[in-house]
Amino acid sequence: MSTSAPLIAYAAAPALALAFWRNALSLAVLGPAAATRGRAQFADLVARDRRTLGVCGLSGLALAVHFGTWVPSAKLTTVATATALVCTTPIWSAMIATAQGTRLPRVTWIGITIAVVGAVLATGADFAVSGSLTGGAVLGDVLALIGGVAGAVYFALGERARTVVSTTVYSSTVYSVCALALLVVCLATGTEMVDFPAMTWLAIVGTTVFPQLLGHTMVNYSLRRVSATTVNVLLLLEVPGATLLGWLLIDQLPDARSVPGLAILTVGVAVVMIGAARASRATAIEDAAQQPTL
Repeated sequence: MSTSAPLIAYAAAPALALAFWRNALSLAVLGPAAATRGRAQFADLVARDRRTLGVCGLSGLALAVHFGTWVPSAKLTTVATATALVCTTPIWSAMIATAQGTRLPRVTWIGITIAVVGAVLATGADFAVSGSLTGGAVLGDVLALIGGVAGAVYFALGERARTVVSTTVYSSTVYSVCALALLVVCLATGTEMVDFPAMTWLAIVGTTVFPQLLGHTMVNYSLRRVSATTVNVLLLLEVPGATLLGWLLIDQLPDARSVPGLAILTVGVAVVMIGAARASRATAIEDAAQQPTL
């Protein structure tokens, strides 16, 4: 996931076109497998479980909003700032879970708070100050924040759909809807879609392979086993990863003031993950105790 912002910032192509191609090319990889091994499940969704199919469609639209805002933000502001703001997703995920009646443990809220504070500090600058330098930076900050909210909706819907839909079928459906929505926006805005340098196409392939297929698709896989809130907190590690890669790949040297923030972020992630592991063990012990003895 950490390769996303540096590759986006590097690629000499419109942001919306980048967002479209990473989904369309991912679909070209997953589509054949979904069409063969997932044919029966697709048929069942269409014939009997249209509610879940609708959830998958809404998830695809949420992903389109996420990419349609997050990808442009990485071109308007710095890699570190865009990544940190889009990674506020755990806050919105926790709010969605609470609104749905899920009572999150206190340790989760503590870890989320620590991690998000670390993510903000990791940018190495006050957002209000850096954002005032250019209008583009302000717009980039806002778009990244919207991308974080849309990402939380995407993960919440995915957590619901993945209880009955396989990873391949879910990912193929979501990427299809997302790519179609982004294509409509690109055509409506006259966005250049194909006339890019060879190195830009290489970067597009990179965003397809790494943050999309090995990132988002693996997250979709995990949503059947791990809560969306926990997944989103773990993904905060994208911030230090993107900051380091931004330095190595496109020479965006991280500010020295970002180092304490990265350390705090890591601590926050550890708090949430340890708390989730303890809660899981406690649940397993409780379930085992309730099993009837022979």
